Amino acid sequence: MPGLVSWGRLHGDPERILIFPKGNNVECLSIYLDTADSVRLPYGWSRSAHFRLILVDQNNNDYSRIKETEHDFTARESDWGFTSFIPLSELHDSRNGYLVNNTLTVVAEILGPQHPAENTQVAEPPANVPQATPIDTFNTYFTNLEEIINAAQSSPARGGSNANNQRGALLTSGAPTLDEVEKAKLSLKECLSDIFKLNVKDRLAEAMSTLSIAKSGLSLDQQKSVKVFWANFDEFTSDFLTFEQDNAEFELQKLLKDQMFATMKKNHETHILYKQLLGDLTKEEEELNKKLEEVKSRREKLISDWEILMVESEEAKSGHKGQEKKVAEAEEKKRIAEERMSRSTAAWSNLKMLFG
Repeated sequence: MPGLVSWGRLHGDPERILIFPKGNNVECLSIYLDTADSVRLPYGWSRSAHFRLILVDQNNNDYSRIKETEHDFTARESDWGFTSFIPLSELHDSRNGYLVNNTLTVVAEILGPQHPAENTQVAEPPANVPQATPIDTFNTYFTNLEEIINAAQSSPARGGSNANNQRGALLTSGAPTLDEVEKAKLSLKECLSDIFKLNVKDRLAEAMSTLSIAKSGLSLDQQKSVKVFWANFDEFTSDFLTFEQDNAEFELQKLLKDQMFATMKKNHETHILYKQLLGDLTKEEEELNKKLEEVKSRREKLISDWEILMVESEEAKSGHKGQEKKVAEAEEKKRIAEERMSRSTAAWSNLKMLFG
């Protein structure tokens, strides 16, 4: 059973997302944009919309899957989308973030309806829904290309008609004279010895012309057959000429188609290689970003330590200026004390000399 998610309105008509979590008769997640209550729509109702369906990677928005399409919605064809959005195996892969706690997040964006904008009302998508990136465009394009390649490989090859079916059912006949009869028989026999080709047209025409006027040497059936064939000779040769031209055109177009198919297949293989290279680059980018974050952290710590050092230096500078004043005051006190000490020492020495 599909799941239904209310979405918005298109030209006043309610739209919803239709999801088949187990696939719509395929081993893939199926997602469609659906016009609700289509049975109530009036006869001739039609709305054209260009829209995008997004399967959100709940772990990393950058890896969300985005597919884009457009469709003319009618009362009889009220839903449109992607039967094979992604394989179920990829959906349930725990390394991906599409299915988290048994919950999917699917968003529809109606991009460009072909009707006046004032008639369109669409709910705003969540702010964290990622916008389409070039990688999303590559994945969507080459996924569709892969479907075309698979369809071409699974379809039976078509070839031209069997040339053996183009053999003329001509019979030998006589000629007006015995000598002409023998020559006509030989010429006709040689013409009939292989598949009809345009390069024997003149020889065949000469033999049939002779045999068509023969009065003897032919049975009634032979005479009838020769006359009928000769009467339609131009149409007969025209059919072969048309066949050869059409067959040559078919072979040319088939060759061009095969060349284009080989190019598509080669380009798809290159796309797979590019995806692998992108994965390696993404991993390398993540490692570089991690190192960059570490460098940024060390830089921020260095700046912080530097600021602390500057504050400490400013405090030391201010303290140094204050101490200069205190040193000057202390030096003056020391000088006065030294003068007093000198007088006291002299008095002491004088007293010692008198009484010592």
